[in-house]
Amino acid sequence: MNIKLLIALLLASFLSAQDSEGKKVFETYCWGCHHQTSEAFGPPFKEIAQKRTSDEIQAYIIDPESMYKAFGYKRTVMTKLKLTDKEREDIAKYILTYKGN
Repeated sequence: MNIKLLIALLLASFLSAQDSEGKKVFETYCWGCHHQTSEAFGPPFKEIAQKRTSDEIQAYIIDPESMYKAFGYKRTVMTKLKLTDKEREDIAKYILTYKGN
């Protein structure tokens, strides 16, 4: 029984650390235009998470100019962010944590 509890705590700690990295990316690059659950200049993460996959989120970050029409938007004002692969993965995971909220 103690081993199961230890494994559960380690897993929770690992997942929390991943969310923490995504939150750091959010606070550094995204917070000016996006908020987690409320409308700001850009759509909230809650809305993005309900519509997009991790790959779609990352593709939009890489090249918003070429992706906005594919997503059905009339325009985009999002700037192209120069994030590392890990930062893009971290922010996509963080955004997707709002899928059920």
